[in-house]
Amino acid sequence: MTANKPGGVVLAGIDESESALAPVRWAAAEARRRDCQLELFHAGIGDTVDVSGKVAEQKADELFGRAHRWLTWAAEAAENAAPGVRTQVVARVGFAADLLIERSRSVSLVVLGSHGLGGLRGAAIGSVALRVAASASCPVVVVRGRAVPDGAVVVGVDGDERVLEFAFDAAASRKAELVAVRAWHGTPFDEPGRPATEERALREHLAAWAEKYPSVEVRTLAVRERSAARALMAVEPAQLVVIGSRGRGPVAGGLLGSTGNRLLAHSACPVAVVH
Repeated sequence: MTANKPGGVVLAGIDESESALAPVRWAAAEARRRDCQLELFHAGIGDTVDVSGKVAEQKADELFGRAHRWLTWAAEAAENAAPGVRTQVVARVGFAADLLIERSRSVSLVVLGSHGLGGLRGAAIGSVALRVAASASCPVVVVRGRAVPDGAVVVGVDGDERVLEFAFDAAASRKAELVAVRAWHGTPFDEPGRPATEERALREHLAAWAEKYPSVEVRTLAVRERSAARALMAVEPAQLVVIGSRGRGPVAGGLLGSTGNRLLAHSACPVAVVH
């Protein structure tokens, strides 16, 4: 299934904070755009003390009662953001990252905020968002910064065709310009024609996708830049940045590689990590 064909489920992970509404609104609009169901997912941690009988039952009632209130609030926000969106709510007990990674095997897209769901509030990016973005079985969008409604969809071109498919689908459904970026390393001794060669190779790489999506206006940028993240964040205005789930730089051994880690921490708009 391509990214924006009808069907499937868009899952929004929420916690008990007002910041949880940003991914809910983003996910609601995306679910309506795809003509699919929105799942509002809440994970809670119960008391670790061994309890039994009425005490255990009371604690479970309190936990799920609180989850129900937050999910009801989130459902109202989703309806306001995307009237008519089909919504279901799910509450589970356990660690959010583990449950979300498990659930990603059965949904089309997971949408999270950059903090919350148990992440450290003082960190540049929450631990749950990092873990899920790195290990999910489906694409993950981390909602951060501000999406410019008329901005471009920006994609990092690294040879993964799934990334290009997601990006072209996203641009087509939004009627947005697609800016395809490839960062290349150069030296002062590079031949004078190398920038033109890199640009031409990038256009050739995208030719088949551009033919498949004739309605999408495509702009290519082959940038002499050691940091792919810097090259991607330099494109403004943008409403979404799309990257693959693994980096290729010298520190690509991290969870997402240097490009993914930097974008999830510093991007000025939502970031999609495609698996």
